[in-house]
Amino acid sequence: MKKIALVAALAAVAAPAFAQSSVTLWGRINTTVESQKVGSQDRKVVVQNNSSRLGFKGTEDLGGGLKASFSLEHGLNSDTGVATGGTQFWNRASWVQLEGAFGGVRLGKWFPGSYFATADYVSMHNHDTGTSADNLYGTRFTTNNKVSYFTPNVAGFSAELGAAAGEGAGPRAFDVAVNYDMGPLHAGLGYEKVGNYKQMAVRGLYELGAFTFGGYYQREEISGFKNRDVGRLAAMYTVGQSEFHLNVGGSKAGGDGAFRFGGAKQYTAGYNYNLSKRTKVYGFYTKTDYNSTGQLDFNSLAVGVRHNF
Repeated sequence: MKKIALVAALAAVAAPAFAQSSVTLWGRINTTVESQKVGSQDRKVVVQNNSSRLGFKGTEDLGGGLKASFSLEHGLNSDTGVATGGTQFWNRASWVQLEGAFGGVRLGKWFPGSYFATADYVSMHNHDTGTSADNLYGTRFTTNNKVSYFTPNVAGFSAELGAAAGEGAGPRAFDVAVNYDMGPLHAGLGYEKVGNYKQMAVRGLYELGAFTFGGYYQREEISGFKNRDVGRLAAMYTVGQSEFHLNVGGSKAGGDGAFRFGGAKQYTAGYNYNLSKRTKVYGFYTKTDYNSTGQLDFNSLAVGVRHNF
C-alpha cells in the first residue's frame, strides 16, 4: 500500500508538469485539376499539388515566463504521395526555439522571414502556392543552418533578425523582416543578402470593410548584372463565404535575363468559397508572360480543394 501511495503522490506532483506541454499534429492538403499551357506546347490536363504539408509542433511552459517550442514540417505531393525536397523528409521546417519576455531565439531550418513579410502576405488567393504562386518575386530562399532572434511585439511592431552559416559549402546569408499589424493596417519590410546577391522589399495591406488591398515593391541586385525592380498589386472582396481575388505583378524591363527576367508580367483572377474555417473549394486563372526573356510563357485554368487539419 505504501508503494501505491508513493506512486500516486509522484504522479500527482508530475501531472502539472506534463499538463504544461502540448504537441499538435497538423497539415494541409491542397490539390487542383488544371488545364495548363506552356509556351507553344499543346494544352494538357494536370492534377497539381499546391504545397501540401504535414507537421508536428509543440510548446512547453518552463516557468518564469520562459517557453520552449519546436516545429517539424514535411512537404508532400498530394497528387502522387511522393515527398518534395528530394531526400529531405523535414524539408519545410525543423527548428527549436526558446522564448520569453525578451523575444525568441530559434535554431534550425525554416522559410525566410523576409518572404513572409512581403510577397507571401500579398498573395492572398492561394497562399502563394502551386502554379498561381508569385513567379516574379526574387529571392535565394535560404532555409538551412539558421539562427534568428525574434523581437517581442511592441505597439504592433515585430521583427526577425536571422543569419545562416555557409558551413564552408556556400556563402553566409542574412535575413531581416519587420512587420507592423495594427487594426486594418498591415505593413512589412524584408531584406536578404546571400554572398553578392541582395534584395529588399516593402509591403502594405489595408482592410476596408469587405475589401482588402495590398501590394509590394522589390529591388533585386547582384554583382555583375543589372538591378531588377518587381511589383505586385492584389485585391480581395469578401461577401458571405465567397472571396473574389485579383492580382497583377510585373518586373521592370531592363533586367538581365541571365540573372532574372525583366519585363515579365503575371495576372491572376481567383474565386474561393469557404465551406468552413478549414475547408474551401476554389478556382483561378493565372498567366505569366515572360516577354521573350528566355522563359516559356505559362497559363493555367484550375479548380481545387484545400483542407487544413
